[in-house]
Amino acid sequence: MKFISWNVNGLRACLKSGFMDYFGAADADVFCVQETKMQPEQAEIILPGYKQYWNSAEKKGYSGTAVFTRHMPLSVSYGIGIPEHDTEGRVITLEFDKYYLVTVYTPNSQRELARLDYRMVWENAFAGYLKALDAKKPVIVCGDLNVAHNDIDLKNPKTNHKNAGFTDEERAKFTALLGKGFVDTYRHFYPDREGVYTWWSYMFSARKNNAGWRIDYFLTSERIISRVKSAEIYDDIFGSDHCPVGLEVDFDD
Repeated sequence: MKFISWNVNGLRACLKSGFMDYFGAADADVFCVQETKMQPEQAEIILPGYKQYWNSAEKKGYSGTAVFTRHMPLSVSYGIGIPEHDTEGRVITLEFDKYYLVTVYTPNSQRELARLDYRMVWENAFAGYLKALDAKKPVIVCGDLNVAHNDIDLKNPKTNHKNAGFTDEERAKFTALLGKGFVDTYRHFYPDREGVYTWWSYMFSARKNNAGWRIDYFLTSERIISRVKSAEIYDDIFGSDHCPVGLEVDFDD
């Protein structure tokens, strides 16, 4: 099974910047998208052979997630079942026979950490949601988690310390999530690889200079990490300020 996750930072804009070409070339079984910034009726997206599931924010042009899958899920749910967290279209969960797939667009703590307190509440709620799923069957989590976990995960850790996405509080929540039985699949395969990122600011020629952050992830339940065959970052793909990330898992017994 091949999974792709991509924060497109506006799907309508990305459609004009090569999204469909990449979607076809990627040939994924399940393709997850974050920050769609649209309602599904705002663009005609024809993907033969794929089912489409959308969770759009109540506020138009903001946030939002989508999943395109070749495989019919047993069930689909939107949000995490807590009203205060479920108005921004941030989570879609697909249940399959052997696992759950969760795509997420984690709230940004924003400039001057204006939303950090809310982010901490969200982190606790989302971790609880994942743990409850994991008690039933293994979980694959993908998306923009809006945190660079360690110094190795961004170009300039010293100057960004205490900025949104690299605060001690956010990093500690990520560490705690891994401690609840989840694995950062990219670091599982490449524990010491430096200079590989998934997001670059549009300012200061950041992508040209590879001054980026690794904030897009695939996590899996620890008990299925032996089934994970590869975890990749496709930093040669453009069309957004993020690049896609990928995962291959063998569920054949």
